[in-house]
Amino acid sequence: MAKKSVPYSDAPINASLSSDEKIELLRTMVRIRRFEQAALKAYNENNIGGFLHLYIGQESVAVGGISLLGENDHVITAYRDHGHALAVGMGMNECMAELYGKKTGCSKGKGGSMHYFAPDKNYWGGHGIVAGQTPLGAGIAFALKYRNLTGCCLCYLGDGAINQGSYHEALNLASLWELPVVYIIENNGYSMGTSQVRSSAHPEGGLAARADAYEIAWDKFDGVSLYEIRAKVQTAIDRAHKESKPSVLEILTYRYKGHSVADANAEKYRSKEEIQRYMTEHDPIENWKATLIGEGVLTEENYKVIQREAAAEADASAEFARKSPFPDESEIFDDVYWEVDNRTASGTTGRHFFHG
Repeated sequence: MAKKSVPYSDAPINASLSSDEKIELLRTMVRIRRFEQAALKAYNENNIGGFLHLYIGQESVAVGGISLLGENDHVITAYRDHGHALAVGMGMNECMAELYGKKTGCSKGKGGSMHYFAPDKNYWGGHGIVAGQTPLGAGIAFALKYRNLTGCCLCYLGDGAINQGSYHEALNLASLWELPVVYIIENNGYSMGTSQVRSSAHPEGGLAARADAYEIAWDKFDGVSLYEIRAKVQTAIDRAHKESKPSVLEILTYRYKGHSVADANAEKYRSKEEIQRYMTEHDPIENWKATLIGEGVLTEENYKVIQREAAAEADASAEFARKSPFPDESEIFDDVYWEVDNRTASGTTGRHFFHG
């Protein structure tokens, strides 16, 4: 007799959620989207320069996984990092100010969109090199194991990063040394402007199935339902905590905007119909909203209040960023070398900067 599948809402990690906690998950996703919309507006008004990779459409992936973490769990991600930053508890003001290049930003205005950091929240960025964070994720997991701490590192990456050598080197070491790292592939279907189908060879199971070569457990699932994300990510976290073993998870998602705001071809390599279909049928915020209304946890009026509050917070963060000062020119070499900033022996001898 076939075993009856259990709804993801009944998984222990979800069944234990209170009504307030469920609404808070919705609030976090709405805040991320409103922040991104405000950032796009600021960019179009020339208040933000450089790169800006928006997370609109993928909110559930960051919120679902990060909502499960404890004291000794860590997060590291790629350059599409705003959603993860807000999910770990970073404030909109410090995040928006960083986009504006202001001194009040989380990286003092020197990192910009791709380099958010919050060590006090176990959040290690924000990395601009494709797959550059994947060996660092393994390193964080190694540090946890070395210190005999029960924890793990969620290492987020895009589907384009799975073809980089550093990712495979990281998987090799994670398997050999049994490191408590969970690699989460946010598969939004496109590596910049190239579809995943045209860019990545893989077994029938998907991108995560490559983990078989390293004897690493893997899973592939949809990124619309928070219940499903939380249930399946929790399985990987349990594996890391209890067995000190790695996992690779492929979560299917979709970005509504281009690879970055400079992606002028976002509606050429993807059809407008495809984008609209995902926005209409696969939106994670609308899905969670409908779920909570169906459970009697949320009303339409409650949802409107959450939207208004998030929009007001995002607009206020833009005003905060606009009024904040730029870094002083005298600080240009600060936070480059730890040894120099802290005047260690090695930091007070030798040459650290070279002038032609």
